[in-house]
Order: sequence, then C-alpha cells, then structure tokens
Amino acid sequence: MNLLAARSRTAARRLRTALLNVRDLLLSAGPLAFLAVGLVALAYWWLQPNPPRRVTLATGPAQSAYAEFGQRYRKALAADGIDVVLLESEGSSANLQLLRDGAADLAFVQGGTGELQPGDAEELESLGSLFVEPIWLFYREDAARRVTESGRLTSLAQLRGLRVNVGTPGSGVPTLMDKLLEANRVDPARVHRTQLGQTPATVDFLAGRLDALVFASAPESLMVQMLLQTPGVRLMDFPQNEAYGRRFPFLTPVTLPRGVVDLAANVPPSDVRLVASTTSLLARDGTHPALLQLFAQAAQTLHGGAGWFNRARDFPNTRHSELPIAAEGDRAINGSPPLLQRYLPFWLANLIERMWLVLGVLLAAMLPLSRIVPPLYQFRVRSRVFRWYGRLREIEDEMETGQSTPEALRTQLDRLEAQVEKVSVPLSYAEELYALRNHIHLVRRKLRPAQG
Repeated sequence: MNLLAARSRTAARRLRTALLNVRDLLLSAGPLAFLAVGLVALAYWWLQPNPPRRVTLATGPAQSAYAEFGQRYRKALAADGIDVVLLESEGSSANLQLLRDGAADLAFVQGGTGELQPGDAEELESLGSLFVEPIWLFYREDAARRVTESGRLTSLAQLRGLRVNVGTPGSGVPTLMDKLLEANRVDPARVHRTQLGQTPATVDFLAGRLDALVFASAPESLMVQMLLQTPGVRLMDFPQNEAYGRRFPFLTPVTLPRGVVDLAANVPPSDVRLVASTTSLLARDGTHPALLQLFAQAAQTLHGGAGWFNRARDFPNTRHSELPIAAEGDRAINGSPPLLQRYLPFWLANLIERMWLVLGVLLAAMLPLSRIVPPLYQFRVRSRVFRWYGRLREIEDEMETGQSTPEALRTQLDRLEAQVEKVSVPLSYAEELYALRNHIHLVRRKLRPAQG
C-alpha cells in the first residue's frame, strides 16, 4: 500500500509539473501568438483570399451555344464549391451592357458586336478568346434564284431586296451586319430587315416568310446543325473572307471543311469560306481573382479541344482581344498551372498563394520577437525557485540579529523546506531547485552553533 501511494504521489507530481510548464509556456508565448493570429486575421480580412461562393455569368438565349457553355462552366466550378448563376440574355451586346451595369460578374461577349465605351478598358478585362463564332447566313435556294441564275449567294450586295432577319438588337448581330453592309456599299434601307429572335425567325424562314437568316453562333448550336442539313437551305460562301479579316480586326477568316457536319452524307458538299468573330469571356474589374483563375482554368478544358474551325489547343488564346487581358487569364493560357494546385485542394492552394507574401512578412517580423520567449519562459520557471530565496534571507537575517529564538527559526526553516518540496520544475532547471534545498540546509547548520 505504501509503495502504491508513493507511486500515486509521484505521478501526481509529474502531472502537476507538466501542467505548470504548459502554463508558463502559454503565458510566455501567448502574447506573441495572439499578436500573430491577430495580424493574420487582419490580413485575411484585408486580402479576402477565398472567393465568394456565388458568381453570375451572363450567357445568351435559351438553347444557344452560350447557354450550353454556361451549363458546362457551372458544372466545372461546382466541383470547387462555386455556384454559377446563369443569366439568360438576348446575346453578346446585352451581355456587355449587363457587365457595365453590374448585373453580371462575367459574360460571353463577341468581338465587333458592340461599341466599346471609353471606360470599358478600365472597368472590364478579358480572360482570353474562347472560340470563333462564324457569321451564319442561311438562305433559301428559291429566294436566291430571284437574284442569281445559279441560286447561290456569294456577296452581301446580293441581299438587296431580300427579306433578311438579322437577329435581336441585344445579340449584337444587327450592329455587326451594319458594318459589313456599309463595307459592301449596301444601303441598309435596300434590305428588308427584321429583328426577330432566333427561334421565331427560323420558323418564318422555314415557312418561306423570310428569304435569309443571319446569326453568329458557335457550331455547337443545335439551330446551326439543323439548318445545315435542311433541304432547300444553303449556307452563304464568303469568297472574300481573307479580305474581311484584314479590314476588320475582330473578324477571322475560317473554312467549314467538306463533310465535317456529316461525313456519310457529305455535308457540306464542298468547303465553305466564312468569316467569324472571336468570343471572349469578359469580367468586371473587381471580380475576385480566384474566380477568374477558376474560370480561366475551366476554359482550358472546355475550349482546348479540336473543333470545326480550329485544331486542338488553338483556344483559349490571348489574341484578338479588344480589352486588356486579366493576369489570371494570361497565366492560365500562356503559363503553367500553379504548383500548389497540383498537390493541394483549390481552396487551400489559393489561400497559400494569395497570402504567402503576408505570411512571409509576418514570419520575418515574428522571428526577432520570438527570441524573447525562451528568456521569458526561463524567468517564469526559475522564479518558482528564486522567490523562496527572499524568505530564506529573512530567516538568516533574523538569526544573525537574534530577533527570533532558535526554536522559532527552526520552525520557519521547516515550514520553508516543506513549501520548497512542493515546487516542481522541469529537469533542465532542477539544479536551481536542489541548490535552494542545499542553501536551506546550510542555514540550518549555521543555526546549530548559534544554538549551542
């Protein structure tokens, strides 16, 4: 029983010593740690390294290529916990205005379909060119025979007198067509233009109430694929597509290869020369950089493959941009993926990437301050021992001056020794504790001759 009790007392003393050491360490390093945590919290509040969980992307009309790509971006960013709210619009020009009004954070905008304002270069930035959108000018063969004997249109000048739908104002196609008609010296009044939406215009076109249909869209559009395979409907060839590309910087000459739509049916039956504008992903200035990085990285996957008009890895690119390229877009397109994102989750890699400079500065400032922690900890531990030296000095003074009797001094020494026995210090500081006990015995030995 005595052995068990001794072991219990020893274990209790060790636990008490450990707790005291932890307390002293916390009291010594606590203020510095509190300062560091406060500075990190302040830097986090100031930098806002993690992006908001919700972002608005302006797309286009329902069932358009923009709407389809919007769904793909939404799915891609959902993997990183970002909710992409898709905002339908009439098209490119409407998207540009939504960005200006702050109703959308990002948007698909087609080059040349809107007039840029002086402040756009400061308020908007581009994440790069994503894909080309050819100008699809479909016409009815029976209507074309009224203009040419061959029943084929090869020039915009041949649209005089025809009923042509050029799309809604928000799509930007009417503005683009005005520029092209003006370049061909065609008075817009000589063309019977309508501005219906894509679906009602297609219905009227197929019913014969329209002679031609103009819209700009990526080949992924279901409407494009349907019209390319509709009997009696032809796609206008642009023999001067190279000249259009030289005259208008936002246009690119492209070729729809023979049989690319349907190899078995040989659709189209021959190469078709077209002009195409380049669609970019624009963002408002102030959109969180991490969101721009996520969208730019998603663009690499969604638009990097081969298509009807491009080879693999032709897009995204930083060419044909009418607005400044965002740093995140340039890095995603022309640089390599961030090193940390290869091994860490996006939120953690992004946090470290955007706060590493602050953390480095904080570390540089904390290192000199951290040097005061060991001396402070040492002082706190040694003070457990040294505080009793004051009491021992008082007893020794009383003994030398004879103010107290030997019995009273011995009682005081016994009480002091009992209190010192309860003192616990780490092993590295045990020397001071044993030195105190030796000094108590030294005073006790001095007391005996005085008593004798």
